[in-house]
Amino acid sequence: MKKKFLSLLFLLSVAYVPLNAQIGLLNQQVYFKNSVPAGNYSGLSRIGGNRYVVVNDKPKNDGFDIFHIDIDSITGEIANVRRVGSLSSGRAGTRDGEGIAYFKPANTVFISGETDNRVLEYDMDGQLTGRELKLPSVINGPLGNYGLESLTYNAHTHRFWTTTESTLPQDGQQANAVNGIRNRLRLMSFDDNLNYCSTIDYIMDTPLSTRPARIYADGVSDLCALDDGRLLVLEREAWVPKAYLGAWVVNRVYCIDTKDKTRPAQKKLVAMWRTSFNLIHKDFANYEGMCVGPVLADGRQVIILCADSQNQEGRLLRDWLRTIVL
Repeated sequence: MKKKFLSLLFLLSVAYVPLNAQIGLLNQQVYFKNSVPAGNYSGLSRIGGNRYVVVNDKPKNDGFDIFHIDIDSITGEIANVRRVGSLSSGRAGTRDGEGIAYFKPANTVFISGETDNRVLEYDMDGQLTGRELKLPSVINGPLGNYGLESLTYNAHTHRFWTTTESTLPQDGQQANAVNGIRNRLRLMSFDDNLNYCSTIDYIMDTPLSTRPARIYADGVSDLCALDDGRLLVLEREAWVPKAYLGAWVVNRVYCIDTKDKTRPAQKKLVAMWRTSFNLIHKDFANYEGMCVGPVLADGRQVIILCADSQNQEGRLLRDWLRTIVL
């Protein structure tokens, strides 16, 4: 009983992390029911201006969407979001696209698929180009629901970064709702020629869950590469009971310096927050996408995040978005 009580206190405290423990300013989450159709939005990447490419992990046809996201130039809050188009490769079904990155040198888009565990290139008409990231041999085929989840590219550092959502089989046991195991991940980089470059060992936080769940997910759901070589890592733990009431998600964004040779990577907290679905709160949001947004008038950098509502499951969930200001 004492252990459960302490776990409950810890969960409650996650929503009130001291501001001086974070290096990012977290803005409130918002949704736009009239201009953003229900979807399974799992990743986004900025093209330029207010234009973004967005991947949906359960589309009717393989491809991606185009969104316009307007950001307040003073506060960094999201002023408006609207989907303005969808582009398809013509292939029926889905690769379970999870991560997306705009590749400025070729004016193309790369999408990581969790079903095929590949990172494929698309042109701006949505067609496959035939190129893909040359993954190392440790990524050798499908890995179920814990495969390649994240993807980012930075035109200043000329590097792609991706990782699996959870621990690879050869690296140990994966975290679940009751075992308390910390996931061990390989953050992998690739150059402009799509060749593999390096790996950074990364260890996630200890899971908060101590009880079985109907749905449970603990993993890195996206990465975001910054111009100075730092990398943002989005850790997400979601716990959903049988009756759904009482479900929660704890999100943590950490920053690591990819130039630092310390292994495993040294993490610095950027922001932490908790969302839930209960009798009081109905802000449950499973954040899966993260990308660099615009620079504000005072020089601060905006980071944009999107949540996967599972097509607004049961008409209860929403397609939430929010920003972090660095």
